[in-house]
Amino acid sequence: MRKADWSRRMVQENVLTLNDLIWPIFLIDGENRREQIPAMPGVERVTVDIALRDAENAARLGITAIAPFPNIEHSMRDDTGSQISNPDNVVNRFTRQIKKEVPNIGIITDAALDPFTSHGHDGILENGLIVNDLSVARIVSGALAQAEAGADIIAPSDMMDGRVGAIREALDAHGFQDVAIMSYAAKFSSAFYGPYREAIGTAGLLKGDKKTYYVDPANSEEAVREAAQDLEEGADMLMVKPGMPYLDVIRRIKDAFGIPTYAYQVSGEYSMIKAAGANGWIDEERAMMESLLAFKRAGCDGILTYFAPRVAEILSGR
Repeated sequence: MRKADWSRRMVQENVLTLNDLIWPIFLIDGENRREQIPAMPGVERVTVDIALRDAENAARLGITAIAPFPNIEHSMRDDTGSQISNPDNVVNRFTRQIKKEVPNIGIITDAALDPFTSHGHDGILENGLIVNDLSVARIVSGALAQAEAGADIIAPSDMMDGRVGAIREALDAHGFQDVAIMSYAAKFSSAFYGPYREAIGTAGLLKGDKKTYYVDPANSEEAVREAAQDLEEGADMLMVKPGMPYLDVIRRIKDAFGIPTYAYQVSGEYSMIKAAGANGWIDEERAMMESLLAFKRAGCDGILTYFAPRVAEILSGR
C-alpha cells in the first residue's frame, strides 16, 4: 500500500485540514506599523489596521480563528496588570473591529496577565509570590472585557487555580453564556517560550520564573489532573502547551476525556524549524507540515501555529 501516491493516500490515517488552523498574532498600538520580531523570522507585531487586513486574508484562506496577543508600552504595565480590564486596550479594539469587518473568522483571546504586568508574570505578585485569588479576580475582569468586545472564546493561559470556574460563572452572570472557554489546561514550565516573550515585550521584565504555577515538564499525571479540574469547572476545550515535546500528554488527555483538544506550537518550536530551514539543515516546508500532522496523530482537533497562513496556502493549493 506504500508503492504509489494514490495508495498511500487511500490508507492515510490522519489528515491536516484548514479547519485545524488557529493563527496567533501580535498587536501593537498606533497606525500602519509593522515590527519585525528577530527571534521569530516571518512573524511581526502589527497595528490594528494592518491586523484587520491580515485577518481578511486569513479568512479568505480558510483559517478558522485568530488568537491576538498584545505588546503594550512598558509605561502602561503595572504590578496588577490593570490594562487587561481596559475595554479600549489594543486586543479589545481589534476584537470589536474584526467582528464588524471580518465576522466569519473566530477570535480567541487570552485572559492571562503577563502582557500587562510590569514583572512579566501571569498573575499578581506580592512579596515575590503569586497571589492566586487576587490574580483570578483580575483575570475574570479581563475576560469580561474581552467578551464584551466580542471575543468568541476566552482562552486563559495563566494556570491559576479556579480561574476557569470563576470565568464561566462571570460570563454566565453577564449574559455571555455562548462565549466558550478553551483552557490552557496543561501549560508546562518550558524553555520553548523565549521568542514569544520577546514578541510581547516581557523578556527583560520577568522576575523569578513561572515554575510555581506552570506544570513541571517531568509530570504527565499532574497535567491530566489539571485538565480534569478545568473540565469540572466548565471548560469547553482543552489545550496543551507547548506542543511537540508533549505529544504524549495530548494523547493522554484526548483518550481520557474525549473532549476537543488543542495544542499550541509555541514560538520556540516555530523558531527552531525556521532557523534550521534557513541554514539548509532541514527542508523547512516538509518539517513544518510533518510537525503539524504529528499533532493530529496525537489526537488534536486543532493547532495554534505561527505557520498558519503558509500552511493554509499549501492546503488550498496556492
